[in-house]
Amino acid sequence: MLVPEIWCRMRVAERDPQFLKDNGYLEQVEDFEYEGRKVLASRLGYRVTSNFVDHFLGRIFEMPGAVFPEELLRPEKQDLACFVQGVDAIVEAQRLVALNYFQDGSIDAACPPIRALLHIMAYGSWEGKDARHPDVRALFTREAVMSSDWYCQRLRAKQAKDIAMWQRRVAALEAFRREGLPAININIAQRLSIARDQLARVGSPAYLEELSGTIGADPSC
Repeated sequence: MLVPEIWCRMRVAERDPQFLKDNGYLEQVEDFEYEGRKVLASRLGYRVTSNFVDHFLGRIFEMPGAVFPEELLRPEKQDLACFVQGVDAIVEAQRLVALNYFQDGSIDAACPPIRALLHIMAYGSWEGKDARHPDVRALFTREAVMSSDWYCQRLRAKQAKDIAMWQRRVAALEAFRREGLPAININIAQRLSIARDQLARVGSPAYLEELSGTIGADPSC
């Protein structure tokens, strides 16, 4: 309930993740050593800081620091051992879920960014790189996705599915017209003309450009 209240009181520029990170409103949770081993706390991602509480929650609460004290923002300060157990449970759950993709072979259907992430979740690294490596993070940029072969394949798959759909519609309308079945308030000629126009549109090279930026379709389906 509180998140929408905060969100609607933030300006558009203030909602930008990079703005929040650059100005100290979000901080990356870092890995750390505990009892001689590495705790993968970075799996938690980013969290709000006391600066965020003061700046944004002050628009709702008179004393936001009293509602969200430091111990609540950084739970490791309440009980480090419990915090470590919680992180370990998250990491283990991620590992078990990711392993399923390798065991049933569905990893082969994953796109490259997700495949890299599943490797990291299951085995701790992808090609010797963790989730924070620049090469891994670069896989998820808009530019990398839009220019990738796998994304182009998704667009072509979507085009093929749309062509098949409009071919079925044209065929159904032509069959309906040949049968000469009675149709009340149905302009078959007009519908058929529209369906043919759409079939020509989705079959054109320009349609791939039209699809650019969409999710496309899964080529394996």
